Amino acid sequence: MIGAIRTELAKLRTMRMTWGLLATGAVLSALFSVLEASRAGTKGGPGPLYTASGFNAIVAGGIWGLLFAAAIGGTAVTAEFRHQTITSTYLGTPHRNRVLTAKLAADALAGALSGLAAFLIAGATALGFTLSRGYAVPVGDATLARYGMGHVLAGALLAAIGVCVGALIRSQVAVIIAVFVWSIIIESLIGGLFTATRPYLPYTAATSLAGDALGGGAFGPAHVTSGGTPLPFAATVALLAAMVVVLALVSARTTIRRDIT
Repeated sequence: MIGAIRTELAKLRTMRMTWGLLATGAVLSALFSVLEASRAGTKGGPGPLYTASGFNAIVAGGIWGLLFAAAIGGTAVTAEFRHQTITSTYLGTPHRNRVLTAKLAADALAGALSGLAAFLIAGATALGFTLSRGYAVPVGDATLARYGMGHVLAGALLAAIGVCVGALIRSQVAVIIAVFVWSIIIESLIGGLFTATRPYLPYTAATSLAGDALGGGAFGPAHVTSGGTPLPFAATVALLAAMVVVLALVSARTTIRRDIT
């Protein structure tokens, strides 16, 4: 199994798509963190930088790294079907469930890296703007550490979910569309219409791990009506992990057993 995981990690390192998605997530995290920091304390913007809400709004710019972590997981699987390298993968490891497990482990590491990079960028932006204006940092070290751990875990779990979705869909274009449409549009609609469901929606739950307000990662009207109480940190991690297990079992019993062609 360790050898299979190393093989999957090598594939990720040599795929330009992986680095492109990581870079895009990092750039968008930086862009939105700077935009939020420049609007802090203004009408229509987040709270002042000396408040926890204003500071957290900047750190929340790192949720873009989580979104692209899910895309990394999905494309890592579908790229093999697109380029027909899945045949040699299955010939090298005939036990297909081991291949799926190895991809889950490798892409979870890549997703964790995406989450960590996004947190470092957004966190550094929040600290830089706050300190440069002469304010004390309004959150403690323990809270910052929790946000960092939340970004890492959320990135890893969303990447794993992306792997399962990619295994089910098999089309690279379709899985990228699915990831972004679900996260940006569908969850925003569901969360806006049925606010009680927000803590249980995967992307929304992941953003709450990263320190964002529940529903704060939504778009459109759902963002305006963000609010509510997220699940406890451990419960949210357990929820996302359970989603990974369920989707992995479905993939293992259905699409993984199909003919490659």
